[in-house]
Amino acid sequence: MGNFTFQTAPRIIFEEGASAKLGGFAGELGMQRPVLVTDAGLLKAGLLKPALESLAGQRCEAAVFSDVLADPPEEQVLRAVKFATNHRADGIIGLGGGSSMDTAKLVALLARTPQALASIYGIGLARGPRLPLIQMPTTSGTGSEVTPISIVTTPGGEKKGVVSPLLLADLAVLDATLTLGLPPAATAMTGIDAMVHAIEAFTSRRLKNPLSDSLALKALELLHAHILRAVRDGADLAARSAMLQGSLLAGMAFANAPVAAVHALAYPLGARYHIPHGLSNALVLIPVLEFNAPAAMSAYAQLAGVLAPGRPFPSPQDACAAFIHEMALLVAAMPFPHSLRECGVKQDDLPSLADDAIKITRLLVNNPRELARHDALAIYQSVWDAPATNNPMRG
Repeated sequence: MGNFTFQTAPRIIFEEGASAKLGGFAGELGMQRPVLVTDAGLLKAGLLKPALESLAGQRCEAAVFSDVLADPPEEQVLRAVKFATNHRADGIIGLGGGSSMDTAKLVALLARTPQALASIYGIGLARGPRLPLIQMPTTSGTGSEVTPISIVTTPGGEKKGVVSPLLLADLAVLDATLTLGLPPAATAMTGIDAMVHAIEAFTSRRLKNPLSDSLALKALELLHAHILRAVRDGADLAARSAMLQGSLLAGMAFANAPVAAVHALAYPLGARYHIPHGLSNALVLIPVLEFNAPAAMSAYAQLAGVLAPGRPFPSPQDACAAFIHEMALLVAAMPFPHSLRECGVKQDDLPSLADDAIKITRLLVNNPRELARHDALAIYQSVWDAPATNNPMRG
């Protein structure tokens, strides 16, 4: 593998109930006027209560920006920046799913060092410094708490990323109790998202490294072993904790060995149809694995050993096929839609979706096999009207 660079958040706390200690963590980073970035649903559900009480106990004058939307649009990010500026924030805390944490990253940057958001899309274009940043996930999927990436929806409907070490949090606080009660469909979508992060990090053609490989393997092991338990019982804290740890490890892995074609094909579905990101990944995952198999056979064979430890395979080809088959069974068991048609995607839009996907070269260069526009279109077509499954967890 040769030389490599590995970056992640400098401090990670994984502890049940840690959200009730947020005030102390904020104080350690010098925060006295932090802004919590979250969404209205979490605020209404009361998930912020322990964190806010802890901040108040440390005499922090905290303010809450709760207008985060899924697939955060530029306009919403800039409103959050203005909110933080008006509050004279000296720190930012992201609490929620990937959209809240991605927004928090950009607020911490732009409220401290103003710059045009549109000018920093890409890799390494942002400039600092930024405000102190704490990230607290409430789902087990994005791994955003330990990644240097923020995804934004542009006014033109494209999903673009800001990628910079400046976006890495000073502290990631993972409290599995915040994920209790997440609905089955959301648990399934975010869980599959985390599994995709692990799979694509392990097979990434660019920046592959031994640390990401090790983290990806452990992440996939944890996620595969616990996702069905977490989906079936939202109160299973042990399963929730394992899922959160798996998501964390997968996030650390793909932050350093980037994701590829699954994400490239998923992004246009989110931008155009607002399909949740984890579901978008799940919809295209299996056909992408099948497409990549000729080039990724050895890696997929290794991953088969994670999903079926101790099971003998006659050949790498058999192991690769078993891996894809096991992932297909797992996705089919999830309680969410299984075709683009079910998600409201129009068949006439498939060519333009392929056009959008093939433009996401920053991800496609990482794919184990070169993917052309006709390949992307064929993948979309294969899942547009996928046959219904007899899945007792659905409906």
